[in-house]
Amino acid sequence: MKVIASSLRKGNVVELEGRLYVVLTATNFHPGKGTPTTQIDMRRISDGVKVSERWRTTEQVEKANVDEREYDYLYSDGEGHHFMEPETFEQISVGDDVIGDSKVFLKEGLKVYLKTHEGVAIAIELPQRVTVEIVETEPVVKGQTASSSYKPAICDNGLRVMVPPHIGAGTRIVILTEDNSYVERAKD
Repeated sequence: MKVIASSLRKGNVVELEGRLYVVLTATNFHPGKGTPTTQIDMRRISDGVKVSERWRTTEQVEKANVDEREYDYLYSDGEGHHFMEPETFEQISVGDDVIGDSKVFLKEGLKVYLKTHEGVAIAIELPQRVTVEIVETEPVVKGQTASSSYKPAICDNGLRVMVPPHIGAGTRIVILTEDNSYVERAKD
């Protein structure tokens, strides 16, 4: 299936010269003069080599036909990260090379989308937002203005995020998985 280059997102799988690539980052550039372009960093699935490509935003790119299904995260061990398909209870093991930096977000029961090609997992798509608990943060400095100042905090999964001054240890917050940024205090 052909799609325009500007519609590619992290986790999409594209086919170039008969090989499959998973998109790691996709950035659209719109210069004042000239043609807008899309810069795509991707990993070749067959051997893990990272490749960078640049296309005009309106160019057609072949999006690979892969099976995309929702899976529940179960656990991780020496063999990899284990997921279960909720309807058939079929389990699949996924290696660190596919999971990458997403490993910190994996919690038991987390629903993710796994893209598989011929029975092998090639890409993972996390939910846009994840709820985490703050375990450590700096105390509020008196006189800081609440509108623009953020302080560093460490989450229960080991991730460092910047949070507003009113957030303290033990508070559950929602963060974006794309850039690890604070969204809001959790409503649960």
